[in-house]
Amino acid sequence: MKIPEAEAAPSPEAPVTGRRERKRRQVRDQLYEAAVDLFVSQRYEATTMDRIADAADVARATVFDHLSQKVGFLEEWGVRRRARVAAILGQEHAEDVPIGVRLRRCLREMAELNVTFRAETTVLMDASARFGRLLQDPSIEIELTKIVEEGQRRGEIRQAVDSDQAGALLAACYFSSVLRWIREEAPPFDLPRGLDSSLDIVLRGLLTSGWTDRITTEPSEQTEVLTTG
Repeated sequence: MKIPEAEAAPSPEAPVTGRRERKRRQVRDQLYEAAVDLFVSQRYEATTMDRIADAADVARATVFDHLSQKVGFLEEWGVRRRARVAAILGQEHAEDVPIGVRLRRCLREMAELNVTFRAETTVLMDASARFGRLLQDPSIEIELTKIVEEGQRRGEIRQAVDSDQAGALLAACYFSSVLRWIREEAPPFDLPRGLDSSLDIVLRGLLTSGWTDRITTEPSEQTEVLTTG
């Protein structure tokens, strides 16, 4: 299985320049793809580093040369997913987009990736929560906090709001929704719509009065959910 977002994601290592580094990146991608395939097909707990080495057709020592623990593949999966979302959002002109819309699009892009790769997400997100540092990883929280702080500078979010707390709340909203989606809710549970509804509640506490008049989760209006009127 070739994971599309893995190709677009930057390497967590230094930029690839020489032949040696390109080869190392190629092997790392090969290991990553083999590990994700095995996690999905036989579950994370049943997959060993030896099986990953066999599937990638490399020596066992090569696996440990790149990642010393199996949990490292879970962390890399999260890095590549976030990089894919960042690349999509980076194509927009952020200065022209209201902060509420930016937050909604950010959460929606993450939700859509989860939906597109549901089998992969179900296994790796659950494993990340149980065996990795999913709920302790501050990466998503930090990015959401930055958006909140930008909203405060632009006067769209109340100055009294604690931006760190707001970022933590938004991240918790995302993770709790996804974990409920993969563990408890059978299809057709709509993850993007569920996140939209939760975000509506949070935005009413964050936004200044002029930006709360037209919050909606109607699909036809999701890209124009907030205006100054």
